[in-house]
Amino acid sequence: MQAGMKFVFDTPIVTFIVSFLLMWLSSQIGVRYRRRMVKLDEGLSQDLDLIVAATLTLLGLIIGFSFSMATNRYDERKNYEEAEANAIGTEYVRADLLPADDAARVRALLKQYLDERVNFYKARRADVLQQVNARTGKLQNELWATVRAPAGVQPTPIMALAVSGMNDVLNSQGYTQAIWWNRIPVGAWLLMLIIALCANLLMGYASHRPEGGSLRLLFLPFILAIAFFLIADIDSPRRGVIRVSPQNLISLQQSWKGK
Repeated sequence: MQAGMKFVFDTPIVTFIVSFLLMWLSSQIGVRYRRRMVKLDEGLSQDLDLIVAATLTLLGLIIGFSFSMATNRYDERKNYEEAEANAIGTEYVRADLLPADDAARVRALLKQYLDERVNFYKARRADVLQQVNARTGKLQNELWATVRAPAGVQPTPIMALAVSGMNDVLNSQGYTQAIWWNRIPVGAWLLMLIIALCANLLMGYASHRPEGGSLRLLFLPFILAIAFFLIADIDSPRRGVIRVSPQNLISLQQSWKGK
């Protein structure tokens, strides 16, 4: 159940379709229930309109808050991509502080490591991502071993700069992975969807012309489904239309060509 809900909210187009259908059905249930009830007097009708307005206002605030959460995470993913490129580029330069053989090996490993980091951002399938992560972990071990050996032989402040730079490279990957895992919780999605369903149910019930409201009651579910799609798209790092491009890593990759 949890995995299924996660798939729905992790795939923007599925989020749009499921949320639209559920909200449209909810509004139709409200319409049909209204038809079976006696006609509301003016006072009750005004109270119901007030409840509908309050529910839609609350829903709008929650959607706006969720959108803010998604955009903040998107901006953080972009910032960490830039930080990764800076850390890798700095360590490539600091490799000069190592003995010649170790420096050459560090640079060669950093080039491979940079390729894998670009692949991380471009990967869409789970099996491809798993292979990228496995190669990345292996390269991290080799990079750390390469700088640790000469630092152990000559523990000088200058050598410490190379070790510190490599530490930044490894840490930046961990920070990036953490922010890619930091998503809007499924529970928050469910609460937002429940409020949206209640709003559409009330809209259908409060419709003053339930016999001709089918077309009119399509618009609110459609607009809300678009809002859900946009939030899910920004919040989904791999399956959305709006994605973080590794432009800084690619630029660094191109600057190393021929070196």
